[in-house]
Amino acid sequence: MQAVRSFQLSVPISSVGWVPILAFGLRLASPTTADASYLLLGTFALTGRVQAIQALALSWLFTMLSPGIAPTAEYASIGRYGVIAGAALSLLMRSDLLKTQRGPDRLTTLTLLLGGFIIVHSIFFSPLPDVSILKALSWTVVMSTLLTAWSRLSLAETEALESWLYGGLVLIALVSLPLLVLPVGYLRNGTGFQGILNHPQAFGPTMALLAAWTVGRMIARRPPPWTSFGLALLCLAFVVMSETRTAGVALILGVATAVLAAPLVAGRSLRSMAPALQSHRFQALMFAAVLASIAAGSQLTGLVTEFISKSGRAQVSNLLEAYDRSRGAMIDEMWENIEEKPWTGVGFGIASDLYDFNVKRDPILNLPVGAPIEKGVVPVMVLEELGIPGALLVLVWIWFFIRRAATRGIMALSVVAVALLLNSGEAILFSPGGLGLLILLLLSWAVARRQQALRNRPGYVGN
Repeated sequence: MQAVRSFQLSVPISSVGWVPILAFGLRLASPTTADASYLLLGTFALTGRVQAIQALALSWLFTMLSPGIAPTAEYASIGRYGVIAGAALSLLMRSDLLKTQRGPDRLTTLTLLLGGFIIVHSIFFSPLPDVSILKALSWTVVMSTLLTAWSRLSLAETEALESWLYGGLVLIALVSLPLLVLPVGYLRNGTGFQGILNHPQAFGPTMALLAAWTVGRMIARRPPPWTSFGLALLCLAFVVMSETRTAGVALILGVATAVLAAPLVAGRSLRSMAPALQSHRFQALMFAAVLASIAAGSQLTGLVTEFISKSGRAQVSNLLEAYDRSRGAMIDEMWENIEEKPWTGVGFGIASDLYDFNVKRDPILNLPVGAPIEKGVVPVMVLEELGIPGALLVLVWIWFFIRRAATRGIMALSVVAVALLLNSGEAILFSPGGLGLLILLLLSWAVARRQQALRNRPGYVGN
């Protein structure tokens, strides 16, 4: 990714603009330099608030690159923590909390309170406190750093960084396009398209988030741009080709929910929030889409069946059956733990079955640098890990995000809704090490306090 236009940074762009390009080159060159790329990103993050956000975004991309395109970074799990530390330290060095009366806003404060609760909970109730505390600390640092960084940017910096982030996601889609006819595009399982990322389950959600952002841009403009409509169709096609059912459902339900709920939550009329709905161009496009769906008929039905069954690899006939097959056993296991420990939970970031929990530790300090779990359903996961009190606090935290996004507009709420709904099948909301980092980046963008000032500018609809 690279900036699409110049803007004022804490450090002049001419002195650090080459760093992301060099880091990307190191990531692609060899396994040894791939590890060094994270060190360079951590250093880059120190140079400003904008660079801190960019470094975290590039860290996500570096981690998610397909092994058919980039070599494996052996110490990436440690390198990611270096980038997080660099971004957090960058914000601390530029903190104005001691110079002014302006403190963290309500969402940042609530995020810190939630993180603090999880850390205290981990000390008393986790069977592996160091694992739970490190996971909670890394999530809290990333989320609060992103919220603070976005809220401290100038209007010009915010607009340019939005364009950079959106443009980067578009670039991922466009660069992935040629891989449709190459084996490397289907490297993981042979049928699900993964583009330049390391798994269809990463590529599908990424395209769903880009589609939500793009559709939100369309709805916020009158008339909606033709390019946005074409990009939205491309993203939808990529979601289908990735065979990521969670991403498909999250995209449709998330955007539809945002359009219906935003006026109610924000207290504004649908006409003012979605001017494109009054556009003849938009109405004609929707009418053409309906006619095309009717004309496709059996072909469309077959395509949906292929998508649900993952090209025949899953012997299911509908989405509910597919969900039960893929997530039912996980939910049953988690529910047993909930019934056993409804108030205390089993510990943050701890596997449902402790005996199958594989913790990777660094060879020097013996700190846990990798402890993956697969639970799939965040609402049930939170209740299992944090108990009823923790689940209620998380629910309040999520509501504040939804309400803040709705006040910004349908575009922001669409992204937030899709990001949250992705967690009905992929538990990534509290995982800043992989795909979850993209979720946190977009959530913080959608709700940061500075965006309110942008929204109040005449004619502003965001990128």
